[in-house]
Amino acid sequence: MVTIVAPNDTDVITRAGAFENRDAWTAEGNCRLERALELIGTRSALILLRELFYGAKHFDELASRTGLSEAVAERLKQLLADDLLTQRPYQEPGSRTRHEYVLTERGRSLFPILVALINWGDTLDDTPGRLHLTHTTCGQPLKTTVTCASGHEVPITETTATIAGAPRSTHPTATKAKP
Repeated sequence: MVTIVAPNDTDVITRAGAFENRDAWTAEGNCRLERALELIGTRSALILLRELFYGAKHFDELASRTGLSEAVAERLKQLLADDLLTQRPYQEPGSRTRHEYVLTERGRSLFPILVALINWGDTLDDTPGRLHLTHTTCGQPLKTTVTCASGHEVPITETTATIAGAPRSTHPTATKAKP
């Protein structure tokens, strides 16, 4: 097992098994992060998702709250095609039937990512009027953490990356590359 360390930076993910040799595996076409970014990695997608999480449902309110009037229709079509949103018919008195946009279960599963991005954004500056997300029951700020399936909080230094389906040692030992 090899851990690559940048000068003065020891907090990295450990590569193991077939992934030890980073050059032997290509991320192109295999990377789940890359696939996720294809779905939600644009500013317009994230801003629309933000507004949907804040309760916006109608096209007009999504367009006005995001300032993305020209991009909204196309981005909404893509979010629908990727099963992050669904449409539900509604009708206001005296008007024709329209469709509102609602997050699907897959779309709602992005909630921890939204929280993590908001929390990370808080570290960028001290702009007044920032949004704070809190737990309704106790009032404490929301935070995001990485945990394993057993519930342990996992820092980056205790994270091992392997290639799915490739053999992996049951007792990895990290060796750190010389900077």
